[in-house]
Amino acid sequence: MIKVEHTLFALPFAFTGMFLAAKGIPSFMTIFWVVVAVLGARSGAMGFNRVADAKIDARNPRTAGRDIPAGRISMKEATLYTFISFGVYFFAAYMLNPLCLILSPVPFLVFILYSYTKRFTALCHIVLGVALGIAPIGAWVAVTGSLNFGIIMLGLAVLFWVSGFDIVYACQDIDFDRDEGLFSIPRYLGLRNSLYLARVFHVIAFLIFLYTWSYFDLGFIYLVGILLTGGFMVYQHSIIKPEDLSRLDMAFFGLNAYISVSICVFTFVDLII
Repeated sequence: MIKVEHTLFALPFAFTGMFLAAKGIPSFMTIFWVVVAVLGARSGAMGFNRVADAKIDARNPRTAGRDIPAGRISMKEATLYTFISFGVYFFAAYMLNPLCLILSPVPFLVFILYSYTKRFTALCHIVLGVALGIAPIGAWVAVTGSLNFGIIMLGLAVLFWVSGFDIVYACQDIDFDRDEGLFSIPRYLGLRNSLYLARVFHVIAFLIFLYTWSYFDLGFIYLVGILLTGGFMVYQHSIIKPEDLSRLDMAFFGLNAYISVSICVFTFVDLII
């Protein structure tokens, strides 16, 4: 029910936040509990989304084969899985530090809100960006027990990156959203304008990533990583056309995983060297 590829969007940025906060490698226990927190939060958020959208997914030909609509997983099982996952998340926050525990309801509320936003606002893509943009910020708090302007900017970059690719992904449901009265940017702007807006969001994300290079006084290796991710984003948009969305899954899953992992790896190598 929960795709591993989805976790690859958030976990590398959590590691990036940890590496920046520790200026290298944090303690083993910090790494362990951050990983547990991210996996619990991500699994809980995806599980809740699948439960909340089960009836909608059943009516959408693209999603009718998902586990709950297809009957492979019952609503009771999915709900139990979601409760356990969020329980793991809150326990991991408790194990990290007091500020993590105090702030832990904030991501939880964002995750819950996101699953319903498509019912009343086209800004659902932005809310998803917030949900994933929290990852590096939370990891920074896990290491330092405090907040920092630079890490908030990194979270903002992730927000625009995620929102941009979610707009692209939503293009394949444009007709279904109109028929069902659901809200999305492609429904209102159309395919071509939505793809243009996604490009603008990714340009903004790229510029903020560049800003973090300066803010954290990182070196040439990190810069190479940012330029590489910019190349991935350019290629991502080059293979998606308004008249041809056939390569959307490659652009969405494969290239986005490359982007998040690249930033994480190049950040780590830059800090270590």
